[in-house]
Amino acid sequence: MAGSRKLGRATANRMAMLRAMVTFLLEKGKIETTVTRAKEVRSMTEKMITIAKSGDLHAKRQVLSFVTKEDVAKKLFDEIAPKYAERNGGYTRIVKIGPRRGDAAEMAIIELI
Repeated sequence: MAGSRKLGRATANRMAMLRAMVTFLLEKGKIETTVTRAKEVRSMTEKMITIAKSGDLHAKRQVLSFVTKEDVAKKLFDEIAPKYAERNGGYTRIVKIGPRRGDAAEMAIIELI
């Protein structure tokens, strides 16, 4: 879908990781990850929310093809998308929290606003 960051993974592995992270973000509302992954997850999550705002059958099928849990997709359509009905993007926030112990990767928290 979106983005050009390869994140050191093959395409199938990268897409599986991003699908899982987007699903978890929509389920929990906040996750902690590296900055580069957070930027990729942001673009995917915002696309899912934008698609869900229309609320028609085609949008539901598109979201269900990407989000890995049906109950999260239902939550997206019933709770999350109506909350952002008047907003034209910018549904997530990335906050940098410093380097990770061990490999000093720059860490961030990504959350729904």
